[in-house]
Amino acid sequence: MTQSHYNVLFLCTGNSARSVMAEAILNAKGSPRFTAYSAGSHPAGYVHPDAVKQLLAARLTTEGLRSKSWDEFSQPGAPQMDFIFTVCDNAAKEVCPVWPGHPITAHWGLPDPAAVKGSSAEMERAFRDAFSTLDRRISLFLALPLSALETMAIENELKQIGRQ
Repeated sequence: MTQSHYNVLFLCTGNSARSVMAEAILNAKGSPRFTAYSAGSHPAGYVHPDAVKQLLAARLTTEGLRSKSWDEFSQPGAPQMDFIFTVCDNAAKEVCPVWPGHPITAHWGLPDPAAVKGSSAEMERAFRDAFSTLDRRISLFLALPLSALETMAIENELKQIGRQ
């Protein structure tokens, strides 16, 4: 992996919170070397308002973020992915489309903040925790010496990051 630009796809079921936040974080921290995208197997059709609130609190752009199907990225003419991360348990257990180019994949599962029922403070904490976990994992991912590692070594490192 000695290329200078990488495309990364974050997958989840609804594509309304975790995967969208990951897309925004990586686009902010990894540009111009990385371009992040997100998608879902059964997209909710909207970005969760609390995810938007968390991104704005972190001073990240929400421009262009939308809930979309992973089918968009398996079509002819779609960007070729170098890395694909599933960020929820449901997407990791589903059968994913065949991705051109055989991207490196890893599962970075974390609890769904959109599923939290409770007070506004509890919901805000759930989104903040998910954001913090994704931010930490993405920072570790960006610190990997991609040009010096073999594909299998990268896959092992990504799996380790997903456990943190």
